[in-house]
Amino acid sequence: MTTAERAAAEPHDGDTGLLGPGWAGSAAADATSDTAFLRALLDAEAALTRAQAALGLAPAAAADAVTGAADPARFDVRSLTGRARAGGNPVIPLVADLTTAVGEPYGPYVHRGATSQDILDTAAMLVAARTLDLILDDLARTGRALARLAAGHRDTPMPGRTLTQHAVPTTFGLKAADWRSLALDARDRIARVRRTLPAQLGGAAGTLAAFAAYGAPDAAALTEAYAGELGLCAPLLPWHTLRTPVADLAGATAFTTGALGKLGEDVLTLSRTEIGEVAEGKGGGSSAMPHKANPVRATLLAAAARRAPQLAATLYGSLAAGDERPAGAWHAEWEPLRDLLRLTGGAARDAAELAEGLRVDAGAMRRNLDLTHGLIVSERLSAALAPRLGRTRAKDLLTALARRTHTEHRPLAELLGELIAVEPELKDLDLADLTDPTHYTGFAGALTDRALERR
Repeated sequence: MTTAERAAAEPHDGDTGLLGPGWAGSAAADATSDTAFLRALLDAEAALTRAQAALGLAPAAAADAVTGAADPARFDVRSLTGRARAGGNPVIPLVADLTTAVGEPYGPYVHRGATSQDILDTAAMLVAARTLDLILDDLARTGRALARLAAGHRDTPMPGRTLTQHAVPTTFGLKAADWRSLALDARDRIARVRRTLPAQLGGAAGTLAAFAAYGAPDAAALTEAYAGELGLCAPLLPWHTLRTPVADLAGATAFTTGALGKLGEDVLTLSRTEIGEVAEGKGGGSSAMPHKANPVRATLLAAAARRAPQLAATLYGSLAAGDERPAGAWHAEWEPLRDLLRLTGGAARDAAELAEGLRVDAGAMRRNLDLTHGLIVSERLSAALAPRLGRTRAKDLLTALARRTHTEHRPLAELLGELIAVEPELKDLDLADLTDPTHYTGFAGALTDRALERR
């Protein structure tokens, strides 16, 4: 028995996500499965016959017959997959099977006037629409959870970090508000694309000539009827080689995974053992180390953010689609588009779970503010000393004190107190206030309030 014969004889479960924990088991996985695509292809075929019947171009009984026969349970996905190789797409064998299922006298009305790309593009938009609806639900969950975190920790001080190092204090409320802002940006982009997903109908070369031959008096009316049957938009033109809808999906989904990846990256940093400022509500275990509770949700978000741009690049590359229907450019879109929808759906699910379960350790944040022995407020001290000592002298003085803080392992406040005792220009400074990092969070609270006004 050959390798191919053995593979054909073995049980076939399809792509269950064994190597894709970021999307496996998600609602988006179900919405983008082979069965989901089969359903969408059949929905597109049935809607086409119904649209023609609505305009008097086909008998109403034909529409009923095709719609009744377009039941995914009646079709063998594996058989369609094997036969799709011959014509390069799954629509060709599906049309043959659906025509047989409808039978006489209405079988000839299956797929009448359409081309394979009409049906596959329309099905892809249906799958995208159904998946984006799920993504929007999870983005809404994420936004609500992050809003609660931002409001609850509006004034919780923590170290701000730039280029991996402590910079100046900030608040966890503002950080959570930042995450929420990105989640809402993603929501808005996904919602905009969702509202504009179009049906595809152009016939063999984008002229709808066959529909005219079958008696359609108006291309626009037919396209609108078809799109209306599916809940999609009616495009101005057939878009066989005008791939804006796919490029828009690429941009919105890649942005979303990247935006949620920011949340993941920050949680990965803040949950390090040495930092310990946040922790996932349900961390993952280790196969070798029983003590570990890994930040798995954050890890999967970071992974999705790294994969998505390359998938989107393939879809953007397919914008250069030649002739009236392209060879290769169209075919190259199918898998990356599905992968992007899956990745984004899984990331939205993981972001919602992460945000809803995130544990915040305000005590660790406060302790970490003191790791630099007061140097985290050097910017504030510079602003206070410059009017009294001059900008250059103030800078030189603080640079020297910072060096001593490191070499002598003494708090900056202690060293500054010794200086104040001998510098008459500095005697009126409130040292306790100036060196308290919790008193130097700027407008973080007000910025958090402002961010939470966004709906």
